[in-house]
Amino acid sequence: MLVQLWGSPAEDHPLEAWDKVMNLNVRGYFLLSQRIAKKSMIARKSGSVINLASIAGLGGNPSGMNTIAYNTSKGAVINFTRALAAEWGKYNIRVNAICPGFFPSKMTAGTLKALGEEKLKEGAPLQRLGDDEDLKGLTLLFASDAGKHITGQWLAVDGGVSIVTGG
Repeated sequence: MLVQLWGSPAEDHPLEAWDKVMNLNVRGYFLLSQRIAKKSMIARKSGSVINLASIAGLGGNPSGMNTIAYNTSKGAVINFTRALAAEWGKYNIRVNAICPGFFPSKMTAGTLKALGEEKLKEGAPLQRLGDDEDLKGLTLLFASDAGKHITGQWLAVDGGVSIVTGG
């Protein structure tokens, strides 16, 4: 059976697709963070975890997007980031999240085709989609000593979409 992961109306969303998205985006982050912290960061009393959330985790679905499991999982990643930062601060481990907006990718190809690149650009105050350069600076800030006093935070990298959509 083909399981569609990202786009199904909530009333028809298959449970196994829900579980697959939750396992990838929530359980996977938990298991990886736990393992790395135990093997390295806690003993060193130092570390930085950067979770990849999404502006989809900040609010509901825009019209035409039926991504209930994805949005829910990314909202969970944001709260996981905050909870883990609070708990692991005593080990000097910083935990933050990046919330990208729309970036062309294999996963977003269908949405890009269905809604159109121009329409998606029009919804962003900066009038463009994200590109390969847009996440580098924030990642460096969160990973380096430049961000040594930042933990439990998320930042949207979305061309301003979340400020006009209420995210």
